[in-house]
Amino acid sequence: MDLDILLDHYFGTDDPAAIDPDRFVLGKERLAIDFGSEREPGRRFALWTLMEALGFAPLPAEAFAEPEDAMLREAADAYLTAAWRIERDGEA
Repeated sequence: MDLDILLDHYFGTDDPAAIDPDRFVLGKERLAIDFGSEREPGRRFALWTLMEALGFAPLPAEAFAEPEDAMLREAADAYLTAAWRIERDGEA
């Protein structure tokens, strides 16, 4: 999934800094609903990643709580670890 396409689909722009606050609320709701109803693992992970990038994703243990989601949960944990390292190293 392409991040720019997802941003435009949910928020009407591919520039996160240009998202109108009202549009953000509506897009956030739509994105959360789509995440909760999506069954294809790759799409679910992409939607979770977008939510994480925008600051409102559930923790991996909550987002991928079902036993069949173990690989997605591990991938999400690895994503967060990598993001934390990048952020930490950028502050050094």
